[in-house]
This record gives sequence, structure tokens and C-alpha cells, in this order.
Amino acid sequence: MKMGRFAICFILLSLFCISLVLGDIGTATSYNSPYTPTKCGGNRSDQFPSGNLFVAVSEGLWDNGAACGRRYRLRCLSGNNRPCKEGTIDVRVVDYCTKRPCPSTIALSTDAFAQISNAHNAKINIEYVQI
Repeated sequence: MKMGRFAICFILLSLFCISLVLGDIGTATSYNSPYTPTKCGGNRSDQFPSGNLFVAVSEGLWDNGAACGRRYRLRCLSGNNRPCKEGTIDVRVVDYCTKRPCPSTIALSTDAFAQISNAHNAKINIEYVQI
């Protein structure tokens, strides 16, 4: 009977731990304006969400352009000199990272980067999930 309870507790604890880690791990940098033209919306100003919380994504997330308009929730995990702010932000994909190779998994607008990191022009580790 004790072994059965132990197994049930172990399974429940495992499911709880798995539910806490739903996102992928990657890196993020910031990129500066000019933000247009983009690969998703060209020069249209309505492609940018309020608060300027938008990103350009690297090849791994670009999905031959299907990434345009996707939304991600992300948070800073770590980096040099403890750059992370608490909390998460929701961002929209508006562009493909134009630098080759892209310096990070996701390049955030300067406003988006400032929402999750105290560091400027840094590379941080992030957790992200599509929403």
C-alpha cells in the first residue's frame, strides 16, 4: 500500500513539474530602428502592436514566413551581471532577423527588451512559448 501511494505521489509531482516548464529556451538581443520595412508587413505601421512589443525571429522560428503575426510570451532567465527583470511580456513577430548569422533566437525591439532586461545591448537567455 505504501508503494502505491509513493507511485501516485511521484506521478503527480512529475506532472506538476512538467507543467511548470512549457516553454523553449533560447537567447535574445535587442535591435534598433528603423524597424521598417519588415518581411511581414513591409512599411505598414499597423503591423506593430501597442507598446512596441515586437520581435524579429531567427531561421529556426521563421518557418518560411509562417511566423509573421505569431505571438510569444517570454521571460528573461539569465545573463551577464544579472540583467533580468521579473515577469513576462507578450510580443508579436513582425520580421525575420536580417543579420547573418542572427545573433540570437529572438531579436526584440528596444522597448520590448527594456521590459524584461536592465542591460542594454546585451545577450540574455530567455524562455518563450507561443500563445
